[in-house]
Amino acid sequence: MSSLPTTTPVPIVLAGARGHGRWHLANIRRLQDLGVVRLAGVCELHPLDAVELADFARELPEQGADFGALLDSTGARAAVICTPIQTHTELALTAAGRGVHLLLEKPPAATLADFERILAGVRNASVACQVGFQSFGSHAVPAIRELVRDGAIGTVRGYGAAGAWVRDDAYYRRAPWAGRRRIGGTDVVDGVLTNPLAHAVATALELADSGTAQDIASVETELFRAHDIEADDTSCARLTTTSGLPVTVAVTLCAEQAGEPYVIVHGDRGRITFWYKQDRVLVQRAGHGPEETVHDRTDLLENLVDHLTHGTALLVPPHRTGAFMRVVEAVRTAPEPLALPSDAWRTALTGGGTRRVVRGIDAAVAAGADTLTLFSELGVPWALPTEVSSS
Repeated sequence: MSSLPTTTPVPIVLAGARGHGRWHLANIRRLQDLGVVRLAGVCELHPLDAVELADFARELPEQGADFGALLDSTGARAAVICTPIQTHTELALTAAGRGVHLLLEKPPAATLADFERILAGVRNASVACQVGFQSFGSHAVPAIRELVRDGAIGTVRGYGAAGAWVRDDAYYRRAPWAGRRRIGGTDVVDGVLTNPLAHAVATALELADSGTAQDIASVETELFRAHDIEADDTSCARLTTTSGLPVTVAVTLCAEQAGEPYVIVHGDRGRITFWYKQDRVLVQRAGHGPEETVHDRTDLLENLVDHLTHGTALLVPPHRTGAFMRVVEAVRTAPEPLALPSDAWRTALTGGGTRRVVRGIDAAVAAGADTLTLFSELGVPWALPTEVSSS
């Protein structure tokens, strides 16, 4: 559990306060009310207005578009970076160069080379860096690991993850980088595996205790798109760990019905299912009835502050996301995602527009996680053989 609150609030700069950044803004407000942090600055190309900063009206943060200058003028000790993927590396290195500690949103970088630059930068500057995989803060993670160690489901055979989400056409119009593989010569890699359902990939790897880049022997990807975008919106991947166990992930943003994403730990005498957004765990094993539990969660910014003030171990140090970055790199270097044939999907109305629904995808995603097989191996008619990366 956290040792918070601290005696002196940690001054924080938030880079990217709109979109998902609004969640961080609210979380910083919560922690500021507890006396843990102080919002010293907001870095945005266009300053937040009075309505957006209403909760901070009594002590307005400094605002500016120059991240480095804002860190200098505010005396920030930590920064939250929640900006477009392709900007993460330079902003992270800017902060590290000033000795400012980081909460860096996922994915940490668009390329493995840039990720390694971040690793070197924070290490050389001796700054703490936490990557924003919130599911790693779930107390379900150590509980599941303990169950596995105790042999609750026998010998582990592999890990499966499934995510069936719904995103409409407006989702891809919300920002110039949305749904892009690259912009000009700059990699973005905003695909379903690498951004919106990245937690499915990273959480499965964390449960498999295979989070570093060195833990992965090979990566197989099958990338598809129903929407008229560059990146993938319906995909699967299978990682083979150096221990020989498979980690298979099947995800889509074109679900028939939106569902809660989950990870399954497969054993020879049972299984553990973890709905990571809900911190909910279901254990099913031979000789026992189903056992369901819901766990608490430690906030990653709280954990970062606790690390700075009390020496508590970071929950998501960047090296523990190296295996996830191997997936990002495999997706980045794979052939362009295959556009699904027009008879594989249909258009559905949403409250504010339209979305594309891949026929039968909910069952295919669930089957992939359940059987640890790829779409092509399941006989999905539009799926082609895999692209294998062992680099």
